[in-house]
Amino acid sequence: MSGPNDIDEAVQAAKEAQRQWALVPAPKRAEILYKVGMLLKERKEQLARLLTMEMGKVIEEARGEVQEGIDMAFYMAGEGRRLFGDTTPSELKDKFAMSVRTPVGVVGIITPWNFPIAIATWKSFPAIVAGNAVVWKPAPETPIMAQELARIFEEAGLPPGVFHVVHGDGPTVGNALVEHPDVKVISFTGSNEVGRMIAEKCGRLLKKVSLEMGGKNAVIVMDDADLTLAVDGIIWSAFGTSGQRCTACSRVIVHERVKQEFERRLLEAVKTLKIGNGLDETVKVGPVIHEEALQKIDRYVRIGVEEGAKLLVGGYILREGDYARGFYYAPTIFTDVTPNMRIAREEIFGPVVSIISVRSLDEAIAVNNSVDYGLSSAIFTRDVNNVFRAMRDLDTGIVYVNAGTTGAEIHLPFGGTKGTGNGHRDSGVAALDVFTEWRSIYVDFSGKLQRAQIDTDD
Repeated sequence: MSGPNDIDEAVQAAKEAQRQWALVPAPKRAEILYKVGMLLKERKEQLARLLTMEMGKVIEEARGEVQEGIDMAFYMAGEGRRLFGDTTPSELKDKFAMSVRTPVGVVGIITPWNFPIAIATWKSFPAIVAGNAVVWKPAPETPIMAQELARIFEEAGLPPGVFHVVHGDGPTVGNALVEHPDVKVISFTGSNEVGRMIAEKCGRLLKKVSLEMGGKNAVIVMDDADLTLAVDGIIWSAFGTSGQRCTACSRVIVHERVKQEFERRLLEAVKTLKIGNGLDETVKVGPVIHEEALQKIDRYVRIGVEEGAKLLVGGYILREGDYARGFYYAPTIFTDVTPNMRIAREEIFGPVVSIISVRSLDEAIAVNNSVDYGLSSAIFTRDVNNVFRAMRDLDTGIVYVNAGTTGAEIHLPFGGTKGTGNGHRDSGVAALDVFTEWRSIYVDFSGKLQRAQIDTDD
């Protein structure tokens, strides 16, 4: 567990290394990312097993997470031959105008434990290919994955000083990183509470900040939906990673005409889920991260009962037998939930789903949009008119049609509206906007002084 002095040493080393790294042609920088991608690919199974052992998600999900890192490496390596700016006609004769992207300098990234390698790649790969140096504070719960990624960077030939890992807690190391005067950008994924504090500090320091702060995601199930498909999508979205995803489905907004049949099918599916050690290929739900998370989930379940929601299944900590060796919570479903209940509005970050009944698509969209978050939403329907209305009116950064709320692909922007973030995005080309500055360049070859708008009337 490091301290502020370690952050300062890392930042100073990064600052020095970045000056030379920025001078390396972007296609050459990209070659390092290609090598990183190949090393991740070669070690995919080893890394996946380490990931499962460290944070608990089931092995098939761990493989998927490592694959995200592989995909991001190859995608962002491609940007090394793009990093496009714009050329545009000047309004004056004998004058050339263009814009280019430039690196910002030293980037600080702060990541959570639930996707300990994928989220780091979303942030570090675009930062590095754009010519920046990175100082990364990973979550204290998942230091092994951070060390593995740092080792891969080193083996791929990234120059010393361009990428640093500093372990520690948020109040000490995270705060030192945020407030360091030589760190020009902070990219954070985590809780809304911490994100707001980071935004306040960065605002005071006039520092660029990118925030991704969770969600309260909903799946809408209309009366014409394929219920089998809807149940499959919801099971995966709600109980994958034991509900510990910012995109996890925590609300199901179902049309009253199909509510009863939908609940029957959902209950049947939940009862087939095997809970246990994530290294077992047959297990679908692993443990949550630690005892504190377990108790938080259980407190929310008690709140739901007190609010008057009906508990259909689950609602308890698993302590018997092998479950005593880990932090397991039974997959939990509430029904007869109203939109104003706390369990329908606050992020629980566990395997808990609330079913809310509605009478129309308009009501479903209103319920979806009524929460403080706006990350991911989904709709199951066969009606193309409903699809396009939902695509237009759902106030979330990600919208799925006839799929659950999880499964984002790395070449599209990732992030949300309202309390989910502050307008920036991870992944896709949009991620480059966080880690670059725009520079406008004017080349006047007229041989005389031309004064832009003043001389355009000639």
